[in-house]
Amino acid sequence: MLSAALGGRSGGGGGAGGLWRRLRCAGGASVAAPPAAGARSLASRSSSLPFPQDGSPRPRPRAGDDTRAWGPPFVGKESVYFLSVNRNKKSIAINMKNSRGAKIIRELAAVSDVFVENYVPGKLAEIGLGYEDIKKIAPHIVYCSITGYGQTGPMVQRGGYDSIAAAVSGLMHITGHEEGEPVRVGVAMTDLATGLYACGAIMAGLLQRYKTGKGLHIDCNLMSSQVACLTHVAANYLNCKIEGKRWGTAHGSIVPYQAFKTKDGYIVVGAGNDQQFVTVCKILNLPEVSKDSRYKTNTLRVQNRKELIDILSTRFSEKATSKWLQLFEGSGVPYGPINNMQQVFSDPQVLHNGLLMEMNHPTAGRIVVPGPGVRYSEFAVSHPKPPPLVGQHTVEILKGMLGYEDNAIEELLHTGAVAQHEDLPMHLGIAQMVV
Repeated sequence: MLSAALGGRSGGGGGAGGLWRRLRCAGGASVAAPPAAGARSLASRSSSLPFPQDGSPRPRPRAGDDTRAWGPPFVGKESVYFLSVNRNKKSIAINMKNSRGAKIIRELAAVSDVFVENYVPGKLAEIGLGYEDIKKIAPHIVYCSITGYGQTGPMVQRGGYDSIAAAVSGLMHITGHEEGEPVRVGVAMTDLATGLYACGAIMAGLLQRYKTGKGLHIDCNLMSSQVACLTHVAANYLNCKIEGKRWGTAHGSIVPYQAFKTKDGYIVVGAGNDQQFVTVCKILNLPEVSKDSRYKTNTLRVQNRKELIDILSTRFSEKATSKWLQLFEGSGVPYGPINNMQQVFSDPQVLHNGLLMEMNHPTAGRIVVPGPGVRYSEFAVSHPKPPPLVGQHTVEILKGMLGYEDNAIEELLHTGAVAQHEDLPMHLGIAQMVV
């Protein structure tokens, strides 16, 4: 089953106004990383494809993308997970194992700027939809393959999900309480990082095409993205043979830089230099600690971490979080509370930054999702379009984008080459193409 997307060329959609007004992205993928590559990163307008990284079960007939079944919670019959990452798309359902269905996919690619897929390497080539196939009819195409482990190598046929890639790539090994077991990060950070890497690569590909007129193939995968994100932890091992470890909320190379329990909650404080540490001690009314020879520099504070953290923790426990926030305000020291979701989405700065976006879904009604994390000086954020139902726009796309006549569309529907939402047939190989 193919789940693909095309960001329309009409602009709008919860992104940078008309910034991507002329960009159209098609592809085949489902679950979580492609959304970060597309609709949530390419100004929330060109396509973003949720996907089970390569090798995972493909979306099923009627069901579409796997994430449509991820829940609870649901809003009506719609998975909140799916709704959270699939805005600004239109959906066409295509039987990719049908020769006429595959032809439609190629036709959509030919009128697109970008093609994103996350199939097991080689699978799309078997049905004439690989990069070399698409390149023949669309030499301008920027074709991005997002997989678990890459296009070649000993693990190429393995399926990949965020948590598996996070485990294999070392992130889970360094996440969790210092004395505890490995912990999964609360959201799919490996998926999201991969999508953002893919977004940057796609933009570089589009820039190259602008300069040369030629497209290219991009190989982006979860493992490579997550290993690249290991940054200083990887460098510590590669250069000093220091094995990574779990630090809880603390930092292996900066002290203090962690969460402290207060009288009624938690506050996170980071002293990235010696002057900030002096300020922290002043706020905590511990001036003598900043003068102690054991804590004069960050290197010494790291070496004497336990003793120092014990002192600071005792003092932080004496006051409520709100009081500490007042005391740190204007100090120049980075600080903040550990907020729950209710606190996050009532935070004045979150509201000021416009991070709540409302949409009217055809079956779920009003839904709210986080808005894009960037703003542009020359373009206003426009209103997002809701995630589509499976096959919701099949006829619209065939007519409006590809110029099919009504009788031809009727024949395609009758033969099962395509389907629309109202009567999506149970054909194996039905593809959801999100446009």
